[in-house]
Amino acid sequence: MIFDIVHKTHYRYRSTVVQSLHLVHMSPRAMPGQIVRHHSLLVEPAPASRQDGIDSLGNSYVILDIEEPHKELVLVARSTVEKSPPPMLNLAATTAWDDLDYHLRATNDRDVGTLLFRCVSRLTIPTLEIADYAAHSFPPARPVLDGAMDLVMRIYNDFKFDPHATDVSTPVTQVFAMRRGVCQDFAHLALACFRSLRIPARYVSGYLHTHPPVGRPKLQGADASHAWISVWSPEYGWVDLDPTNGILVRDEHVTVAIGRDYDDISPISGVLRGGGEHSVDVGVDVNMVADATAG
Repeated sequence: MIFDIVHKTHYRYRSTVVQSLHLVHMSPRAMPGQIVRHHSLLVEPAPASRQDGIDSLGNSYVILDIEEPHKELVLVARSTVEKSPPPMLNLAATTAWDDLDYHLRATNDRDVGTLLFRCVSRLTIPTLEIADYAAHSFPPARPVLDGAMDLVMRIYNDFKFDPHATDVSTPVTQVFAMRRGVCQDFAHLALACFRSLRIPARYVSGYLHTHPPVGRPKLQGADASHAWISVWSPEYGWVDLDPTNGILVRDEHVTVAIGRDYDDISPISGVLRGGGEHSVDVGVDVNMVADATAG
């Protein structure tokens, strides 16, 4: 499948911003099963300098220095991405979760990347209650991906998607207590569960191709950024799962970046001189323009 993606973010400030410095993660990630055919980023007002790079986790980033005084900031990222379906998996044929220590010691002598994602981060600190919730999916000797899928399905069934219940500052403990939230919350909750058991798992940001109700047109700007998780097994490496939708990720999820949690890879962060209070509007369109698998 080939997707055209437009991601527009519009900030409005109460008072003038004299200068701002921003870190941006809006470029889809080149990786197995995902080819980035095109990407561009338009910024208004134009930055005085721009630095593009790749971080330690392999994510593309842009650093923007905006020195023109402004009361509005607009960023428009346009991408064309080709997705291929991942191979079929036998989740029950993976290593037992409580045998992962042996495999990690044997395979990661020179790669701390997988070990990093076993560690708790600021937004994924598990409580005893969260650890107990996770343990129900991981009895002794259960295959790690089989247990991971069970946990993802439990979150999908036990928690309600509610865009008004939380914001980016809501802690995972409150999400767990309320039993509601959005994709970012469910990804962080799943990660807290996995990390309570020292199972390698990482946060994934990106986009999801959505489908309108039957007989109705797709609304422009109705899509949104999405978040899901990725869990490691010796047999398959990193495998993506979506707690918000209770599914194994296939070819309608477009990955932008991976990290320990949202803090590592938020789409836009920065430091401003001035500005005061602000509002932000975000619009995302993900449109399939071709099926790359069609003959």
